[in-house]
Amino acid sequence: MKNKLLWILLAFTLVTLNTAQADKELMPLHQQTQAALLSAEVLTRYHYKRIPLDDALSSKIFDNYLKELDGEKIFFLQADIDRFADARTKLDDAIIKQDLSIPFAMFNLYQQRITERVTYARSLLKKGFDFGKKESYQYTRKNAPWAKSEAEMNDLWRRRVKNDWLRLKLAGMDDKSIGETLGKRYDNSLNSISKVKSDDVFQDFMNAYAMAIDPHSNYLGIRASEDFNISMKLSLVGIGAVLQDKDEYTTIRELVPGGPAALSGKLKAGDRIVGVGQGRDAPVTDVMGWRIDDTVAQIRGAEDTVVRLDVLPAEAGLDGKHKLISLVRKKISLDKQAAKKSIIEVRDGNATRRIGVISLPGFYQDFAARQKGDKNFKSATRDVARLLEEFKKDKVDSVLMDLRNNGGGSLDEAVELTGLFIGKGPVVQQRDSKGNVTVESDTDEGVAWNGPLGVLINHGSASASEIFAAAIQDYGRGVVIGATSFGKGTVQSVINLDRLVKNEKPKYGELKMTIAQFFRINGGTTQLRGVTPDISLPMMSDVEDFGESSYGNALPWTQIKAADYRPAGDLAGILPMLVVSHDMRVARDKDFQYLREDIAEFDAQRKKNLISLNEAERSKERSAQEARIKLREKSREADKSATASDAVLSAALEDDGLQSNERNLNTDLAIEKARKNAKDVLLDEAAHILSDEVGLLKGNANLAASVLPKVTMH
Repeated sequence: MKNKLLWILLAFTLVTLNTAQADKELMPLHQQTQAALLSAEVLTRYHYKRIPLDDALSSKIFDNYLKELDGEKIFFLQADIDRFADARTKLDDAIIKQDLSIPFAMFNLYQQRITERVTYARSLLKKGFDFGKKESYQYTRKNAPWAKSEAEMNDLWRRRVKNDWLRLKLAGMDDKSIGETLGKRYDNSLNSISKVKSDDVFQDFMNAYAMAIDPHSNYLGIRASEDFNISMKLSLVGIGAVLQDKDEYTTIRELVPGGPAALSGKLKAGDRIVGVGQGRDAPVTDVMGWRIDDTVAQIRGAEDTVVRLDVLPAEAGLDGKHKLISLVRKKISLDKQAAKKSIIEVRDGNATRRIGVISLPGFYQDFAARQKGDKNFKSATRDVARLLEEFKKDKVDSVLMDLRNNGGGSLDEAVELTGLFIGKGPVVQQRDSKGNVTVESDTDEGVAWNGPLGVLINHGSASASEIFAAAIQDYGRGVVIGATSFGKGTVQSVINLDRLVKNEKPKYGELKMTIAQFFRINGGTTQLRGVTPDISLPMMSDVEDFGESSYGNALPWTQIKAADYRPAGDLAGILPMLVVSHDMRVARDKDFQYLREDIAEFDAQRKKNLISLNEAERSKERSAQEARIKLREKSREADKSATASDAVLSAALEDDGLQSNERNLNTDLAIEKARKNAKDVLLDEAAHILSDEVGLLKGNANLAASVLPKVTMH
């Protein structure tokens, strides 16, 4: 539920809920009250911080839960918060006494407030707006006070609706179309909110509890547990189709190559699944209007079983002819989320250097397959090792590990992946709640790559990414490039609550719970401070709202004794030269300067936190933005650096006022492809830095001897 609600709040979207649906109050289920108590017993006894469930923690849970429900303060009034005041110190009792009526009552009032707010918002669509008036809209309200009156809240929503209308108007849409678009948007939002279940409310409340102890502990309901396991093993059993919710239809966004859907030749992007049946002759259940995750659950199933799909083809009208398609479910590998390679060629005078890039979105591992002895279990380390072997055949001069926005994953994978580059030795230290310190080491003497190495990180690189980057830095094994990482220095373990009580069928879900803190081999920790790069690159991110330091209850930075390790190389002699070359190059790189301009504009807008609702002012701002984009296009054309996707990307950068599911699917896919293929300024600069290193090492044997590791290859 959290993702859906935040998406609604932050995307400048109005939500709606009709009164009939709002009358249906959600109530806690018996197994949920049991799961809450069981979770409390585990968290209070085994969590790294071991905070008792008392009135003090109840107050923190209360604040977290309010933030989950109405973090932008656009639904509840101050009177509602006052009405909740007595609940602040009673949520601990609610869990212990297995009576969750309070958090569910808070949610039900929240739904009621949505109905009231959106009823008013919808009434504005018929009245129109005065866009000549000088007024503005505050689009981020998390630090604002709660609205004190109905009139104040109505004025806030009037400005929200006015902003949505103005965005579409400036994009060239006429008033009639704007009214239809916004009306349809509110109806779609209505359907999403009305589909919230008791499980969603419970998961949000339990997350508020777990995260009140520390930011990285979470409760995972049964379906969330399944999705988490899929993300770790990068596989599932299904038909191999990426689905999205579009106008109450479960719509195929794309087909996974090699999956049953693609191999059948009977399905394509844009087709709508309106019914699902289990087995060749089983009846088909109508899934029109279902939540997409409910439809997905019906489509997934046991391997080699049959699923029947009632499909309305993309080209057919709403009353068009349907197709019945039977597919055999197979194991689908989610290769898009696996490690991938590319090669960037960098020209330096007469020399052309080949930089092998490995993009790693996460540190995944199929734990179950590994435990069963499956020799082909999915693993980030195994995939990277294979790509490194291919790089040797490709004769690359250096390797760059791109860990930007890699949020982590398996600790074992972080250790084993580091071992591909350092050989035998400690990688990370762990300290448990009792103060016991253990050292996690790679035990293989050889390495998969002993040439020049770089690691590209940003503020979204967290946990296992930071373990890897920190170890590479501490060993002097490679150049760490980019922006300071997230700062997550804690270790989580997933506790299956059903296994604890020996349930045969899933009933209670899982806890992802912090059990230890990790430390660098030099004794420091990445907690709060993250990994500081050797060479810094600019980053577009709100560091105040993103990263470990943004959490009020994050563990503090601390230090322990360094592990016993021997550096593999020493970059001290080469880093100053690389920095000088980098500074000189980016000073004359237009795209790099454009990036800095965009970051500066982003920071200014974020700090301003206001957007004009005057059409003339907004039109002027839009014209200035379009002029900047066109000027850049002309500059690239003059430099002969323009690409075929630039025009599509430029169109994507212009605000059309639409959400993704409101655009034509082909248009949306084209924009997504253009963004993916757009020039990656930071990646290109990182490749140039490594190219500089290769040039320096080839020209100086003594420097090469100090930088490159003295280890054997596999």
